[in-house]
Amino acid sequence: MYFEILLSGYKNKTCIMSVDLLADGQFGNIRIVEGNKAHYDDMLQTMRRPFVPDSPYEAYFPKDKNFEDYCYRCAILGQPLHAYVRLPQMNLWLNMFLLPLESNKEGTGYCIYSYDVTPNADTEQRANLSADISNSVLQTCIKLRGSTNIHQTFTEVVEDIRKICQSDHCCILVADDETRRCSTFGEAIREGSGLLPMDTYLDEGFYDIMLTWKGTLGDSTCIIIKDQNDMDWLKSVNPLWHASLTGAFVKNIVLFPLNYNDVTQGYMWAVNFNTENTIKIKETLELTTFFIASEIANQNLLKRLEKMGTLDMLTGVLNRNAMNNNVSDIIAGKTQIPYPYSLLFIDLNGLKRVNDEKGHDKGDNLLRTAANVLKSAFPEAQIYRAGGDEFMIIAPATDEAALKERLQAMDEISEEENVHLSVGTYIVTEGEDIRTAMHVADERMYESKKEYYDKYPERKYR
Repeated sequence: MYFEILLSGYKNKTCIMSVDLLADGQFGNIRIVEGNKAHYDDMLQTMRRPFVPDSPYEAYFPKDKNFEDYCYRCAILGQPLHAYVRLPQMNLWLNMFLLPLESNKEGTGYCIYSYDVTPNADTEQRANLSADISNSVLQTCIKLRGSTNIHQTFTEVVEDIRKICQSDHCCILVADDETRRCSTFGEAIREGSGLLPMDTYLDEGFYDIMLTWKGTLGDSTCIIIKDQNDMDWLKSVNPLWHASLTGAFVKNIVLFPLNYNDVTQGYMWAVNFNTENTIKIKETLELTTFFIASEIANQNLLKRLEKMGTLDMLTGVLNRNAMNNNVSDIIAGKTQIPYPYSLLFIDLNGLKRVNDEKGHDKGDNLLRTAANVLKSAFPEAQIYRAGGDEFMIIAPATDEAALKERLQAMDEISEEENVHLSVGTYIVTEGEDIRTAMHVADERMYESKKEYYDKYPERKYR
């Protein structure tokens, strides 16, 4: 009756939460003891069933370790709390307030939980932060927006975040799904911590560890492992990651996905942080990671645009613009290629006839097949589509014997794919001009093409 009277004064959705305190100081069951009319109505509308008092909270709210920690801090430790977070599993924003209540029941704490959900973010609520948190986030934004050296800036930002968290190590990690490799986008390590740089652990198997984080996050916006009890929980749900952390002497960790437009750009974490400031750290990183993810998304977009500017979109090899720029850099001495290197001009025979008789779709397929043949035979080389049916290859550190082996492989693959190629080659030694090599290789390619059509005159336009 006491809870019903207390809750009757609240207009928005409000309920009483109870938290059981275990003998070892950890918390046990968390229950929704009672709710006001708005809470009852919300449960009936969202869950399509009536609310039953004194039910486990996970029967009505998404199970979330961070929410459980908030309830524990409020009901047991007596901390009034507020949070404004996104619920990714429901695509909603949650504005919640928790106020501690006196308890006359030994081993159980109580708190008032008042909440509201909206489909869109409220910018005023997102900006409603303490002065020191707001200043930290603002400093991050200023650094990111005023940067001319993005990697140096991210290193500075990560060091700032490490200091805020009072952690031993802070890192931003991004992944390449095509190569299944991870790389650091920024990293900071406290001097004297004894921890090793992240690159020490980024072997081929680390990508598989990273893939497990999404499942461990579940419906949460972040993962906070603050003590041995949380570590034991992590071991039960993700033993692979747990083994990785303990092997790297990690005692605690807070990890956030870097999400932008519902796409995970990477992850950021701080390890061995000051657990007394867990709430402040969570609130700071919650907003900071939004801006960091946005900047990484911009950088990835620029990289994709740059890549598109140098790639032939039909065949996937480098385009003529990239070829001209690279040749210019070689001539100017900006690019060094290990000597001796092989230079090849290759012409695809019969493209015009295929286009004329079978259509350009078939001709495009033939060009793609030819490019794949070259990529298979010269996997380490720079392959360019010089234009039309012509390709150029620069194969570093390739002498005559190595070139002969590659050409034999090319012939074998070409025969399997029913592709006919004319080839001109030149082996460039130290001191020789690449322009001369290109001219000679081009002439030899046309000689090869003439020999091909002299041998197969019936294929003149094939």
